[in-house]
Amino acid sequence: MNKVAQNIKAFHVARSGDPGPLHGAVVAIGNFDGVHRGHRAVIGAALSRARGLSRKAAALTFSPHPRLFLRPQDALFQLSSERDKMRLLATTGLDGALIMTFDAELASTSAEDFIEKILVGRFGIGGAAIGFDFHFGQKRAGSPTFLAEQGHRLGFAVDIVAPLEDEGRPVSSGAVRAALAKGRVVEATELLGAPWFVSGEVIHGEKRGRELGFPTANVRLDPSCGLKHGIYAVRVAIGDMRYEGVASFGVRPMFDNGAPLLEVFLFDFDGDLYGQTVDVAFIGWIRPEQKFSTIDALKRHMMADVSQARDALKRSDKAFPLLGEI
Repeated sequence: MNKVAQNIKAFHVARSGDPGPLHGAVVAIGNFDGVHRGHRAVIGAALSRARGLSRKAAALTFSPHPRLFLRPQDALFQLSSERDKMRLLATTGLDGALIMTFDAELASTSAEDFIEKILVGRFGIGGAAIGFDFHFGQKRAGSPTFLAEQGHRLGFAVDIVAPLEDEGRPVSSGAVRAALAKGRVVEATELLGAPWFVSGEVIHGEKRGRELGFPTANVRLDPSCGLKHGIYAVRVAIGDMRYEGVASFGVRPMFDNGAPLLEVFLFDFDGDLYGQTVDVAFIGWIRPEQKFSTIDALKRHMMADVSQARDALKRSDKAFPLLGEI
């Protein structure tokens, strides 16, 4: 067990209306799903410009994700909940975040009005940083180049951040989703800059893990979660404490083939976690979820899973995402 040590400055979250103390900030604009290394490059550009202007720096982001509003029929595997996105952003050095509600009104706002009425009129921005491929405004008509041109006209500078690659792979939320869909959590870690994690409340299950000798903390993830079903080595934060363990995410083919559930067996832990919120970081892939011929065969594989998970965790050098309080 290791205590989670953090020393992060206060982080202000403002929604749609009054920006409060973030008025006049330099803004990093984006959806920031997962807050991966590409996002952090945009944030870094905003921080650099804010320091030069002696202004605050903030993320300007949207809730719900625009794709969920514009194409509700298409499931979107979101890498981080709004709360977890804020917790990640709170560790970047930003002073806060401006969360705009993405609704019909915002979707129909022209790129020109978004800049003049919102960025300038409402938020009074001192500058902006934007990714090379981020578009905004009605029908995504606003491009990074257009924002820079309008910024020059209206008196604020815009930094357009070039694409980031990792060994030839684009660093993007889509690339992280694709890696997780294949169970490649180590690849996802490389793209994100830290292990991918989920948060959730521990719920009561069927107690089968306890009967098998592996009591689990069960967490119901969002139905859109696209993580590959299987067994993983994990690290878990409970309050200010960390633990290591092995987790199964899937439909339990040995028993009921029900809705996907995350079941986490913590090493060297004995306690009641029901009702508590836990953070589960995925460190290594062990094997796919599968159905065995007997319960004894399942138990043997679970013991092997524990051994492989311990080995994977030893190799991972205590990796865990840095999370702030909001």
